[in-house]
Amino acid sequence: MAPKNQPLSGNDLARFSGPNTFMRLPFSNELHKLDVAVLGVPMDIGTSWRSGTRFGPKQVRSESAMIRPYNLQTGAAPFDSLHVADIGDLAINTFSLSDSLRIIAESYETILNSDTIPMAIGGDHSITLPILRAIAKRHGPVALVHVDAHADVNDEMFGERETHGTVFRRAYEEELIQPSKVYQVGLRGTGYTSEDFTEAQGWGFQQFPGHELWGRDLSQLGAEIRRDIGDVPTYITYDIDSLDPAYAPGTGTPEIAGLTTPQALQLIRALRGANVVGCDLVEVSPPYDTSGNTALTGANILYELLCILPGVTYR
Repeated sequence: MAPKNQPLSGNDLARFSGPNTFMRLPFSNELHKLDVAVLGVPMDIGTSWRSGTRFGPKQVRSESAMIRPYNLQTGAAPFDSLHVADIGDLAINTFSLSDSLRIIAESYETILNSDTIPMAIGGDHSITLPILRAIAKRHGPVALVHVDAHADVNDEMFGERETHGTVFRRAYEEELIQPSKVYQVGLRGTGYTSEDFTEAQGWGFQQFPGHELWGRDLSQLGAEIRRDIGDVPTYITYDIDSLDPAYAPGTGTPEIAGLTTPQALQLIRALRGANVVGCDLVEVSPPYDTSGNTALTGANILYELLCILPGVTYR
């Protein structure tokens, strides 16, 4: 068996130097050799409030240099069993949202045709719609774990039907997801109408509002979602604004009274064993992240997602 890629150790080369890849992994474009491909989607033309998520992939990668290969809390050793590499950024069209969404979908079709699990670093949340289009073409309608302050089920924004706030209405309409196996965790804040969240419940979406999760250990909720999903192919999309701004201020549409970072890890770890076919971490906006803490948190969330992918060994 060929040796697996390993992150560059901080004991071999100082963490403030070396490649700006995720966890300082090797860069590769040989998709057929990879089990997992980490990629950036540096885009913010789908956002509606604060911009800057185009810089998210670079900053998340930079902060990921602090992460070591073994998860000492869960025992996960992802790099012992999975061949993981950073494949760089997608070449989106920075002047055209519609063209960028096309580029993302087509790029993902290529990745998925190589039987590689994609892990995306956003970028605003509009990137998830073309990803789901490609995922559904490969796997059929999937289960969706959507961790976010916002339901993102608007019909349109400023007359546009494909934005970061319309993703999951489009995904529902296009039958990219299984409505009864959509789990929206952390929803909160104010709305344009009283039905901003509840309409999607009528489609079958299961929603877990943020205020109902205050002070709770989310391990049990994650385990319940995991049991409900069964072996259905599953996509996980993690919007960093699901976290309270005290933990993740560097984001485009912050909402107070959100999840904590321990809750984020509890939820992800409880999903272990799900048939995860892809995931993303979106909406990190470095211009509003002066300490780098939001990007550091985002990098760790991606690592935790990596640790629950199919095929990961535990020690």
